[in-house]
Amino acid sequence: MPPFRPPLPGRPNNNRTLLTLTPLNILSRSYYHRALPRQAIQHRFNFTTTTTRTTSSSVNPSEISHFDALASEWWNPYGSSRLLHLMNPLRHDFINACLLSSQPSPSKNLRFLDIGCGGGIFAESAARRPEVISVTAIDPSSEVLAVAKAHARQDPLFTLQQPEKLEYLNKSIEELEVPKSPEEQYDILSLFEVIEHVDRPATFLKSCMPFVKPGGWIVMSTMARTWTSWFTTKVMAEDVLRIVPRGTHEWSKYINEKELREFFEKQKQEGAWGSFRAMGVIYVPGFGWREVEGGERWGNYFFAARKDSISPPPS
Repeated sequence: MPPFRPPLPGRPNNNRTLLTLTPLNILSRSYYHRALPRQAIQHRFNFTTTTTRTTSSSVNPSEISHFDALASEWWNPYGSSRLLHLMNPLRHDFINACLLSSQPSPSKNLRFLDIGCGGGIFAESAARRPEVISVTAIDPSSEVLAVAKAHARQDPLFTLQQPEKLEYLNKSIEELEVPKSPEEQYDILSLFEVIEHVDRPATFLKSCMPFVKPGGWIVMSTMARTWTSWFTTKVMAEDVLRIVPRGTHEWSKYINEKELREFFEKQKQEGAWGSFRAMGVIYVPGFGWREVEGGERWGNYFFAARKDSISPPPS
């Protein structure tokens, strides 16, 4: 059976010093591909201070308000979520690559947990995968989740044939009951365009880890914190081309791929994490999203880490 790939949709700041960039700086690859020093945003992004899971919510109310305002056009392939619709096939390609790299490779009865599911673009497509038996999709926004549920009700697969295959819950990860056994854990925990919208990413990731079974994957997409990503996602995407609603992203919350690797390498309490995978991607107007080698160092990228064991191997 060929790897699952959903169809494409229909055709169709606080850091004011950033505004002093000159055209020469912007055009210098060696300058704007360099990651910004993490000390400048250490108050937001500190992966070393949290060692245990917490019950306090990682949800930012202002982020919820922003996405509530976009809820009504979530499923419009030409609207404010157009880039998410176009990116969805690449999400499945990346997950397929993760699954194929696992030994043994799981081939059926997969369980997905989609965190920050929004209007359900990925959750619905994941539930249509033939090897998936269930998708639990959670989001703290009741307005956005109402859109997801309404759209799912239009599909007989989720209303008549296999209603148990897709479940939406109005919860944050901290409110979800922690699994008590590997049978209750998930093969894939997805965080697509989520981690850059939470205030405490380390705490948030620690809350996610107990939900992944040994051999399972945490899979996410986000953006590197570089001059390139600021220029492409803030200046071009939000201000010039207007293909992303203004205010969607806060550049200081972007996370570098190296920082994610270092964080997972240091985690011991929730098992040994490794087998890291990354894939850089770029949006090309008129052509959609394309994989770009090395793009994880300076722009949009996918990242995955596998829980290799319940506890770390002996040294």
